[in-house]
Amino acid sequence: MTHVSVTVDDGHLAALDGVVEGLRARGMQVDQVLDGLGIITGSVPPDAAGGLAAVAGVASVDEQLGVQLPPPDAPVQ
Repeated sequence: MTHVSVTVDDGHLAALDGVVEGLRARGMQVDQVLDGLGIITGSVPPDAAGGLAAVAGVASVDEQLGVQLPPPDAPVQ
């Protein structure tokens, strides 16, 4: 699964529930809906991520990148 953040355009903030349902219909598992920011987070199969942008009200779809720090006892690089 690919973790994504979906940004909703300003014109669809009042209809955020409809955007969420459209994303779910495209295969997204919604984890959080940040109403005040217009951002929806969740995960989607890698082959379905491109279809999320076609949902009405979606301004952008961005993959969430993970960062992992080395353990405290790791040697300095």
